[in-house]
Amino acid sequence: MEYEHVRETDPAVADALAGEVDRQRETLTMIASENHVSEAVMEAQSSALTNKYAEGYPGSRYYGGCEYADEVEQLAIDRAKELWGAEYVNVQPHAGSQANMAVYHAALEPGDKILSLDLSHGGHLSHGHPMNFAGKVYDVEHYEVDPDTGRFDFDEIEDHASEFEPDMLVTGFSAYPREVDWERFQAIADAVDAYHLADIAHITGLVATGAHPSPVGTVDFVTGSTHKTIRAGRGGIVMAREEYGDDIDSAIIPGMQGGPLMHNVAGKAVGFGEALNPAFDDYIDQVVENAQALGDRMQEHGLSLVSGGTDTHLVLCDLRDSHPDTTGKDVEEALEETGIVLNANTVPGETRSPFVASGIRAGTPALTTRGFDAEACREVADCIARVIDAPDDEGVREEVSADVDALVDRHPLY
Repeated sequence: MEYEHVRETDPAVADALAGEVDRQRETLTMIASENHVSEAVMEAQSSALTNKYAEGYPGSRYYGGCEYADEVEQLAIDRAKELWGAEYVNVQPHAGSQANMAVYHAALEPGDKILSLDLSHGGHLSHGHPMNFAGKVYDVEHYEVDPDTGRFDFDEIEDHASEFEPDMLVTGFSAYPREVDWERFQAIADAVDAYHLADIAHITGLVATGAHPSPVGTVDFVTGSTHKTIRAGRGGIVMAREEYGDDIDSAIIPGMQGGPLMHNVAGKAVGFGEALNPAFDDYIDQVVENAQALGDRMQEHGLSLVSGGTDTHLVLCDLRDSHPDTTGKDVEEALEETGIVLNANTVPGETRSPFVASGIRAGTPALTTRGFDAEACREVADCIARVIDAPDDEGVREEVSADVDALVDRHPLY
């Protein structure tokens, strides 16, 4: 990846792009919402479709010259339907947040009520944080996980829903490490006559292969990102029952977007095609096995995991029991110096600012893409634990950095 044409035109940008490739090659990406797409997906996302306006939908565009845009978008739609078993799919949202916005716009009116998972308990900004559009437009209340178990208390959530009477129940997460019981949540939504939106942004790949139960066919709306565990490049997706298709189409255009980013849609088409290959099932199985190996080894080092482990692609470590004076931001910064890149994260019952937090979140999708197996992930856990025990020890950081270099060399990227 030399970016020869960029270098001829703009050396400063070329240097930054090349530097980013080197950074990804030389460090371990463990941010749970990140992954490494294939070179085929990157080619598609940098294609000539970036030049094309294609407002509308396949077969019904506002501009001419859309025959190939139609072909690519229809491939993405058809492949998504096959992957997730959805009746209706829209691949135009620019991101998962825009996918959520489209569903709200299609099903709700300003001021309607949303009940969703609290951000500090594993929810997402677009589920109704007061600084986010959803929190500004809708009347939002939040349910939480049980702070002792790290899991959902469905009786408590049911009581909350009965009292609040939301127009929409939002499920899904950005930092919940356990399987979600969509049917139980749907029963709560049914009891209060609410729509049910399941945001599977983090687990699109796990749901596609059956490694995690699917909400498709159970809930009204399913949204997701296309760049976390599905490896189809950055973007969003909406799936729903066919009866809601026209309303979602209208919510996206003209409701909230104009011309779709057709080069990103091309990346989605390629990535979805890759995910339909049986090898992708093996990849996802390894992602989950690696996350469990990572979490188990961290616990062997005396670290506490929210809910006691993981069923998915991520672990959430609560530092308060083992290292009460160490913040998540302390660990994030110390680990990044060694070449391990993850993020500080709030934990249930959080008492610190989210900008420093009391936990760290670590995921295995990108490591698995590089070819890491369970034993390699245990080695990574050893490195993480050593730094958590001594985040200010320069000698420890140097030793861990050397171990990271060895792991990177054994598992090259691009």
